[in-house]
Amino acid sequence: MSSPGSSPVHGIGVVGCGVIGPRHAQVATSLPNARFVACTDVVPERAEKMADAYGGEAEADLASLLAREDVDVVSVCVPSGLHAEIGVQAAAAGKHVVVEKPIDISLAAADRLISAAGQAGVKLTVISQHRFDAGLVELHKMIEEGKLGRLVLADSKVKWYRSQAYYDSGDWRGTWELDGGGALMNQGVHYTDMLRWCMGPVSEVMAVTATAAHKMETEDVALALVRFASGAVGTLEASTAVYPGFLERLEVSGTEGTVVVEDGAVVVREFLAERGEIGAYGVRVESKPPAAPASGASDPGAISNDSHALQVADLLAAIDEGREPLMTGREARNALELVLAVYESARRNAPVKLPL
Repeated sequence: MSSPGSSPVHGIGVVGCGVIGPRHAQVATSLPNARFVACTDVVPERAEKMADAYGGEAEADLASLLAREDVDVVSVCVPSGLHAEIGVQAAAAGKHVVVEKPIDISLAAADRLISAAGQAGVKLTVISQHRFDAGLVELHKMIEEGKLGRLVLADSKVKWYRSQAYYDSGDWRGTWELDGGGALMNQGVHYTDMLRWCMGPVSEVMAVTATAAHKMETEDVALALVRFASGAVGTLEASTAVYPGFLERLEVSGTEGTVVVEDGAVVVREFLAERGEIGAYGVRVESKPPAAPASGASDPGAISNDSHALQVADLLAAIDEGREPLMTGREARNALELVLAVYESARRNAPVKLPL
């Protein structure tokens, strides 16, 4: 209920109460114009536990949750290969949709979800919370303003660690059918999106993948050479086999400077216009580590809610203002396409051109 002139309070329902579902409930309770209303899960006990913890109600199934008039936003927190299936039903019920990353595991499924949201006239966002990290926002702005000059090289690195117990904790993890991939699709997709967001469209990839340290169907190491439509080149690296896990990192260099972001904070900011020419052989610059080390590099539970909250707040503002959210389904599809191109290149052992 809202008072005259105030922003409406949006009721949020969560589908899927495993590892990530509680984060969405926490975000809903933290925002002044949101309320965690209800949740549902194929394991009823999980839904009941989450409802008790965050002050909502447990619903017996998806249909019951979607029938609630006090739910106008649905967070989809089920296994990746079910994202579109659940999201399409939510959109058809007239609910705005928040989907956990990735948007789904196939372009056809992503297109179904994007189309369903468009036809229903509801807003769709896919979690890519690092687009709201201060350092990445700053980097993107500097690129847009031309401060780095003509972009030359970019490197995205997500070198994390997950134990075998992590993959054993859910029969969908590390499978092609429901996870859609391994370290790149699940953990690396965030910085894949950052690479694409900062550097623009990709024209070609050449990749290798490996299952080096885990018993799983999919990869725990992925490495790709990336050629961008602009002519710049880069690398894309993701792993869950790097003990004990290191902070994610994006490095972007242009003809006028270099910026490095680590764990969402700028740790290197060097511009030719500020430092001046430094001679034929350059110098070596040290990174300045970020002050707050909240990271999921070794523990999925250690990831901060702050950027999640900013993204959900942006969706609610988009609903109220009648605009598109900053992270759209189409942008999430771009990141998925790059991941799938990496997998296709690794399977073929050959370069793959985009668009697919």
